[in-house]
Amino acid sequence: MRNVFVFLSALLLTHCSFAQQPMGKVVSRVIHFAYLQNTGGESPDCKISVYLPPNYEQSNQRYPVIYYLHGFMGTDSISAGMKAILDRGISTDKIRPFVLVISNQYTLYEGSFYSNSPLIGNWSDFTAKELVEYMDKNFKTLPNKESRGIGGYSMGGYGALKIAMLYLEVFSSVYALSPGLLAFVKEFGANSPAYKEVASIKTREELKKTYYPKVLVAVARAWSPNPAKPPFYCDFPFTYDGDKLIVNQAIVEKWEQNMPVYMAGKYADNLRKLKAIKMDWGRNDSQRFPI
Repeated sequence: MRNVFVFLSALLLTHCSFAQQPMGKVVSRVIHFAYLQNTGGESPDCKISVYLPPNYEQSNQRYPVIYYLHGFMGTDSISAGMKAILDRGISTDKIRPFVLVISNQYTLYEGSFYSNSPLIGNWSDFTAKELVEYMDKNFKTLPNKESRGIGGYSMGGYGALKIAMLYLEVFSSVYALSPGLLAFVKEFGANSPAYKEVASIKTREELKKTYYPKVLVAVARAWSPNPAKPPFYCDFPFTYDGDKLIVNQAIVEKWEQNMPVYMAGKYADNLRKLKAIKMDWGRNDSQRFPI
């Protein structure tokens, strides 16, 4: 009984400690963005969620900003658990107070891949330019690259690496968690069965029941759109005539222009000028090759 009492007392004290710590705030807004105009039926109105650190509204301080990019099929959601971790980290001085922003890049095909495309909108430019400008005008940010970092998971990890390379004048550091689509490997290589599978799919409803074919369509709409090619209005780097592999070299080159492994040589100087680059992944993750 004594042990139970000690446990309950500790639990109560822990609860009181959390209850008394300063709390941050999450605000969400839906904004019409010019860079997201498109021909593919996507809405140019984008929802963003912003974490504001404890005492943000009372303080005259300006804050650094982390731009977090969500994964495929994700949204701008900042969960209660994520907020609690940030509140706790800031209140215990484990991390400095900062603003966190996530934009909802869940498209009609479940992911923008943080890329520019006339079909789905210029999501890369939106993220690095228009969103940053909006944050600096409407929140108490430190409006300089030294105070901005970009990071993300899976599709977002990919997007963070690419955007950090392309927009050196905007971000000073990048953190990519389990970044996907870095090169033509595994599920995205020439021998992936997903290319055969997607060729047999004719409707969006059928496509939604799949995974990698759905990813391929989302990527192709971002990297190799083709307004003359229904039903998905895009081209793929690899197709099949029966069992014969056909390599569409022009499309391969378009995809390589968006894949960080092939981009790195061209943008090596930009990468060297970043203050910090970090990547990590879960070796034993149940999803071994995340996107």
